Amino acid sequence: MARANARIEQMIKPAVEALGFELVGVEQLSQGRHSMLRIYIDHEDGITVEHCANVSRQVGAVFDVEDPIHGEYTLEVSSPGVERPLFTLEQVAKFIGQQVDIKLHTPVEGRRHFKGELVSVEGDEFTIELGDDESLTCTMDDIDKAKLIPKL
Repeated sequence: MARANARIEQMIKPAVEALGFELVGVEQLSQGRHSMLRIYIDHEDGITVEHCANVSRQVGAVFDVEDPIHGEYTLEVSSPGVERPLFTLEQVAKFIGQQVDIKLHTPVEGRRHFKGELVSVEGDEFTIELGDDESLTCTMDDIDKAKLIPKL
C-alpha cells in the first residue's frame, strides 16, 4: 500500500503514543472539495469513545500548528474494529493464519479483489492462499486496501 499518508503519520505518531495508544494507520478519503481523514488507534485494553475524543483533540492541536491538509476536512479517530485495516507489512505478519480481503491498485489476471488466508511474509512480500491451489504474492505497495475478515 503506498504510504501517501506517511508524512501525516510521522507528524501525529508522537502525540498518539504520548497518550498511550498505538497508531495503526491513517486513511484520507476525498469527497469532492471536502475530505475525511480517518486515524486508527489501538490499545491492548481496547478503545473507547473517550480515547478517540482525547486523540482527536491532540491531533487537532498538532494540525492547527502544522496545517498538513489543504481545504476542508473532517477528522475521525477510530479503533481498527473487527475488520481491522492493514497498513504495514509488520501488521500483516501479526495476522498470519487469518482471512484477509485485499484490493490491488492494478489487476492481476483481470482481478483486483482477492480474499484468502495470510500464509507467509518473506522480505517485503506476503502471500495469501486463495483456495483451489491458488495463491497471490504481493507487496504493500501493490495494495489499495487490505483488511481482516472477522471470524464470526
